[in-house]
Amino acid sequence: MTYKYFPHTEADVKQMLEASGLKSLDDLYGDVPQELRLGRDYDLPQSMSEVEVRRFFKQLAAKNSPLTCFAGAGVQDHYSPAVVSNIVERSEFLTSYTPYQAEISQGTLQYIFEYQSMMAELTGMEVSNASMYDGATATAEAMMMAVANAKKRRRVLVSATVNPAVLRVVETYASYHGVEVEMIAEEDGVTSRADFEAKVGRGDAAGVIVAAPNYYGILEDYTGWADACHASKALLIMNCNASALGVIKTPGEWGADIAVGDGQSLGIPMSCGGPYVGFMCTSKKLIRKMPGRIVGATTDLDGKRTFVLTLQAREQHIRREKATSNICSNESLMALYVTVYMSLMGKQGLREVNELGYGGAHYLADELCKTGKMQLAYPGKPFLNEFVMSTSLDVDALIKHCADKGVLAGVKVADGKLMLCVTEMRSKQEIDRLVQLVKEF
Repeated sequence: MTYKYFPHTEADVKQMLEASGLKSLDDLYGDVPQELRLGRDYDLPQSMSEVEVRRFFKQLAAKNSPLTCFAGAGVQDHYSPAVVSNIVERSEFLTSYTPYQAEISQGTLQYIFEYQSMMAELTGMEVSNASMYDGATATAEAMMMAVANAKKRRRVLVSATVNPAVLRVVETYASYHGVEVEMIAEEDGVTSRADFEAKVGRGDAAGVIVAAPNYYGILEDYTGWADACHASKALLIMNCNASALGVIKTPGEWGADIAVGDGQSLGIPMSCGGPYVGFMCTSKKLIRKMPGRIVGATTDLDGKRTFVLTLQAREQHIRREKATSNICSNESLMALYVTVYMSLMGKQGLREVNELGYGGAHYLADELCKTGKMQLAYPGKPFLNEFVMSTSLDVDALIKHCADKGVLAGVKVADGKLMLCVTEMRSKQEIDRLVQLVKEF
């Protein structure tokens, strides 16, 4: 055969064509107008040997210019123990798909169950689903949960301190479901309490979405927010940084109804934007409004512990118009990734990760202030490992200056405002290097 990885022989192809009543493979495209056909061979390179392929990709990779990362804004550079990828890349995990048949999917079902257990504990909530696409879509799905729970209310309040990328996804979902998104004003880097109380007090909101930490890295005080929401029969939804939940007050402690976010901070590499994993946790009373799947533990006929899919409120299993969501897949492989990560790190490991990020971030903020070229944009506001600096410098030019020197200096959030992020991956030498580059600019 010309192509040894194509499974069909010429005899196979001939037999299938005869069964289809066709004379050639070209006849399969007989309905495609001639003017829409390519009319020439594909512009593909010549075939290469394994050595040549390896050399090609090595030369391609050499064109990359890795930067020391001080950027955050939803994706952070965290350390991942080597054993995590080693376990995740095992063939029984890497090739598994939807565990419909419980009797042959116990391994997959068990790690999803463990993932759910860990996420429920991390968020302080009662129930977790079997993961979502990413943090942004999880937040949008939470909005739809709130609307479904409220039945006749179609308005959702969103804090202006929620990540703009998450907000755009929420607005996209809302535009196609007849949901009105109304913003709660920002006041000195945090959500305006007065604006929140005024708008939720109108009594026509299905839910309220806030962030912890917020987009600027600030830890907001949500004392009494859940009570205000519940008094108006609205749900409180918190978009959270998963890693930060190891040290900050959890959504459950705040009295939130739904906790969502991205699990990327739990050791998943930045990977040019994915794949990541969204999480969603909630209270038992909302379990049937939750999209996706839930894995539960039970016993088999022999009394042995076993795992099954206990809830699948999806359009594949019930009438489309009755479905909570049209999500058909979960990020199971990445859920395994963060499960292994959390198992290895434990509570103490997560605390240490955040302590290192906290210490590094505050050290960097102090040193940048000492340059005289920058100052904290929101002084006095508590932050963990992400913060915003105000400056009279040209932020775009500064970022380019640092990038030319091998440092990704952060994210521009507005003219004269630079947001920086420090995780456990950044050494004191790297932080000092960034400060020096700012001094030289």
